[in-house]
Amino acid sequence: MAGMSSVGIGSGLDVQSIVSQLVALEKKPLDTLKLQATATQAKISAFGQLKSLTSTLQDAASKLASLTGWNGVKTSSSDASITVSAIGGTKPNSLSVQIQQLAKAQSQSSGLIPSDTAVGAGTLTLQLGTWSSDHATFTAGTTAAVSISVSASDTVADIASKINGSATAGVTATVLSDASGQRLLLRSKATGEAAGFQLSVADSDGDSTDASGLSRLVAGSGAGITEYGQNAKATVNGASVSSASNTFANTVSGVTFTATAVTTTAAQIEITADTDAMQANVEAFVKAYNDVNQLINSNTSYDAAAKLGGLLQGDSAAITLQNTLRSALQAVTANSSTFSRLSDIGVSVLQGGDLELDSSKLAKALENPDAASQLFRGSDTDLTDGFAEKFKAMTQKLLATDGFFSTKDASLQKAVKSNSDEQDKVNEKATNLETRLNARYAALDSQMASLNALNAYVTQQVTTWNKSTG
Repeated sequence: MAGMSSVGIGSGLDVQSIVSQLVALEKKPLDTLKLQATATQAKISAFGQLKSLTSTLQDAASKLASLTGWNGVKTSSSDASITVSAIGGTKPNSLSVQIQQLAKAQSQSSGLIPSDTAVGAGTLTLQLGTWSSDHATFTAGTTAAVSISVSASDTVADIASKINGSATAGVTATVLSDASGQRLLLRSKATGEAAGFQLSVADSDGDSTDASGLSRLVAGSGAGITEYGQNAKATVNGASVSSASNTFANTVSGVTFTATAVTTTAAQIEITADTDAMQANVEAFVKAYNDVNQLINSNTSYDAAAKLGGLLQGDSAAITLQNTLRSALQAVTANSSTFSRLSDIGVSVLQGGDLELDSSKLAKALENPDAASQLFRGSDTDLTDGFAEKFKAMTQKLLATDGFFSTKDASLQKAVKSNSDEQDKVNEKATNLETRLNARYAALDSQMASLNALNAYVTQQVTTWNKSTG
């Protein structure tokens, strides 16, 4: 409007105000369009929330439709030094477990060597294998022996570094230092009898049994095996079992227990169905369903006192979604002889569509977890006949790329685009009107200026004429 600052000088009219008011009148439809755009964006957000909550509902239904949602087990041990776990599907059981011996790794020490001095040149050989029960003989394992070259300038620390740098040596090397000197300490990376090792040297001085040069690693003062590897030993219900580690995996099918100490009395280990997890899954489904239902209710309701309707009141898509969910609740399975409806396990429908859970009735139903599972999962031969399976399939369709939510979002986005186009048209019409009005008033000003000039000239001539005739 800055270009109109001179318009109106000739006519004396407040042209800028006149044009502004006419343009504002032309833009009046924008008010309605902007309100419509805001409402549409709000609906996009509302359906986005409904989609997110429906996704959560799908996850809850999926857990109830999954075998893992019903075959969970929990374990307990009467002795804190024995921890236990079990995989899903493990049958309930009671075990008496006593630990007689913990697993150990083989340890070995070299002879004493002056600190930070060269040990002596030659070759070290490390072979993994098993020592006999009397520790008199060694049987090599299937892993190939590892040879490590030692130079004349290598210290104990250098040798330890070379051993640790070998991926297949099967031992860990450390340096023990005190006021008397240093020792090379070796320890098997794994526990158990089969994880033992044998260290031998080929001393460059030709004698691998004396207490000088590289031989000191195996023949020096104090050199030798300080602890032999051993398996863990236990009894399970009186039967003897062993393990290379302190973890007994699948000694009992599906059950793993780990010992941290020898026990003097047997510990009681219990494996039971995890009905707490099952109940939590049902509770999660009820909550997820109610979250969706309540959001639909709040957006489609009408407040009579305030005379105000919800954002989605009268929206057929929102009503369709709610009816679809409510219809899915009526699904039953003909394969369960014990439970055929949600109400049989304590889930009922309230006025307004919310679900209510009777925890006591559900807990009682879960005393027969197989029957409860059959209600939700149906038969193992048909993955579509259980309540949760049907509900899961329904939500999958709603959330599909070509499903309910995608279709609704596309429709709303189209409305946003159409609204934006309409606003552009209104603004364009207003701009064109402003241009035309400015041009017309500019022409009027020019004409009025000419007329005013002519009027002044005529007045001047009349005045002059009157004087001359007076």
